[in-house]
Parts: sequence; C-alpha cells; structure tokens
Amino acid sequence: MPMKAIFPPGSGKTLAPYSPGAMADGIVYVAGTLALDAETNVVHVGDAAAQTEYVLNAIKAVIETAGGTMADVTFNSIFITDWANYAAVNGVYAKFFPGDKPARYCIQCGLVKKEALVEIATVAHVGSKG
Repeated sequence: MPMKAIFPPGSGKTLAPYSPGAMADGIVYVAGTLALDAETNVVHVGDAAAQTEYVLNAIKAVIETAGGTMADVTFNSIFITDWANYAAVNGVYAKFFPGDKPARYCIQCGLVKKEALVEIATVAHVGSKG
C-alpha cells in the first residue's frame, strides 16, 4: 500500500517539506508536532501544559483524519526543552491517554523554535481505515 499524506482540515503551514501525518498499511505516523498556529508562530509561550494540550489536540486531529482515535496510539516520542516542565507535560498527557498507555520515551533537547517547550511525534495503528 502506498503512503498517503494526512492533512487535517484547517492545517496550517509546516516549517519544512513534510506532512503533518503519513499513513501506510494502517499505520499513521504523526510528524513531530509543536504548538504552532496556522502561520507557524508558537502559541502559549512559557506554558508547557498549554503547549502540550495544543500539541496533543493537533496529533488527535491527524489521527482522526486518518480514521483512528487516540486509543489507537501505540508510541510517542516526547521532546522537552527543560526537565522542569516534565510534570506539567505528564499531567496533560495522562488526560489524553486515560486507559492503556502507549509506549514512549522523553528526552530533553533544543527545539526548532526557541519558544517551543514540547514536541511530540506519534505512531498509531488504525488498521486498514482511511
């Protein structure tokens, strides 16, 4: 099955040549997602919890556009700029994954936009949907 690019309704610009999501063989790969508005400006500057919620809602939109739900998420890669924000990120993250939790990792690093505090990339298995 060839790869299909996934663009949720109302998707804004991307920072580079990539799609918000890609699907092949029932697996959705969501690009590393920052809290960016339609013009690629960081939103909720200085608020890791609000940025995490924004990011996870954007990820949810990609997965739903592909025919899945957040319950289909199997893996998340989480990047934060400061371990001081780890608890805030986890507090919001737990609300999006109330049942069985996906596998994940979290690292501290610099991000492409200096005001961004968190970035998440996701893998979801939605079967042959979409």
